[in-house]
Amino acid sequence: MPKKTVVIGLSGGVDSSVAAYLLKEAGYNVVGLFMRNWEEQDENGACTADDDFEDVKRVASLLEIPYYTVNFAKEYMERVFSYFLAEYKAGRTPNPDVLCNREIKFGPFKDYAKQLGADYVATGHYCGISHEGGVHRLLKAADAGKDQTYFLNQLTQSQLEGVLFPLSHLQKAEVRAIAESAGLATAKKKDSTGICFIGERNFRKFLQEYLPARPGKIVTLEGEEVGAHQGLMYYTLGQRRGLDLGGKKGEEGRWFVVKKDLEKNVLYVSHGDESPLYSNGCFVSNMNYIPTMPEESTFRCTAKFRYRQGEQGVLVERTGEDTCKIFFDEPQRAVTEGQYAVLYDERQCLGGGVIEGAF
Repeated sequence: MPKKTVVIGLSGGVDSSVAAYLLKEAGYNVVGLFMRNWEEQDENGACTADDDFEDVKRVASLLEIPYYTVNFAKEYMERVFSYFLAEYKAGRTPNPDVLCNREIKFGPFKDYAKQLGADYVATGHYCGISHEGGVHRLLKAADAGKDQTYFLNQLTQSQLEGVLFPLSHLQKAEVRAIAESAGLATAKKKDSTGICFIGERNFRKFLQEYLPARPGKIVTLEGEEVGAHQGLMYYTLGQRRGLDLGGKKGEEGRWFVVKKDLEKNVLYVSHGDESPLYSNGCFVSNMNYIPTMPEESTFRCTAKFRYRQGEQGVLVERTGEDTCKIFFDEPQRAVTEGQYAVLYDERQCLGGGVIEGAF
C-alpha cells in the first residue's frame, strides 16, 4: 500500500520542525511547505523570512524530505492586513493571528497542499483533533500553557478535514528535547513572539507607517484632563504602561485605560479604581461553532476572552445564526472589542466569535 502524503507547514521554528520529524517517523511521505505572507524588511533592513527559510532548508535536508515555498503576501494583504488596519482605525483591538489561520493557513495554503498531492495537511500548532464519522472536533493540547485552540476558533468543518496536529500530546520541553536528539537546526531557536507579520519590531512605529496618528487628550472619568495621548489606536482597554502619567495623583495606585471615545478622540483613564474595567457579559458577532451550532438556544460552558487567560464559567444565549450574548459567572476585567470570545467544553473547543462590546 503506498504511503500517505502529508504536506506540513514549515515555518523555520522548532515546533513545525519536530512535527515534520514525528510524521516522518510515523511512516508518512512528508512534504514541507514554507509560506511567505509578508514582503517587507524589518527595522534593520533584513527580511526575517529569508532566515526562516534557511532553517527550513536545513531541517528538510536532515529529514530528507522535499520542500517548497509559496507566496501568499497578496492574499494576506487583502484578507488579513486590510481588516487589521480597519479594526485599529475603528478604535478596536483585533487579533490577526486568528484570521491568518482561517484565511491563509487553512485556506489557500491547504488548497496549495492538495495540488502537491496531500492526503493530509499538518501544522506545528499545539492542539488536538478528532475525525470521527465525518465530524471534526478541535481539542485542547496536552500542554495547557501552550494550547493554541484559541487561535483556531474560526475554522470550519471543511478546513479541519484531513488536518493533523502531531504535537497534540507533547509538552513544549519534550518538543525541544526531541529536536535536540534528532539534531534539528531549530532545536535552540527562540520562539517567535508578537503579531504574526510584525514580529519583534516596535508596534507603534509600525502602525504609524499605515495609519496617521491623531494625538488628543487623556481625561479621567470625572472629566479632569491629565495628559495627552499619541493616537487612540495605540492603546487598549486595561493598559497600564506607556501612559506617561506617573507621579500625577501621587504614587498610590496606577493609571490604566478604561474607555476610548473615537468621535471626540479622547482616551479615558482611571487611577487606582479598577471597577470601571469590569463587566458582566458581552455581545459577540461572527460566531463560528465547532463542529456545529448547538441545538439549545442557551447553554453553559467555559470561555476565554483573550489568549493568556484561564477559562471562565459562562452562560451563552444564542441571538442569531452567528451572534450571541455571553453572561459571565464572575465579572471579567478589560473585555475588549475586536478580540475573540472562545468557548470550551472540558477538552473541546466549541468555536468563538468577535467581541462587539461588554455590558
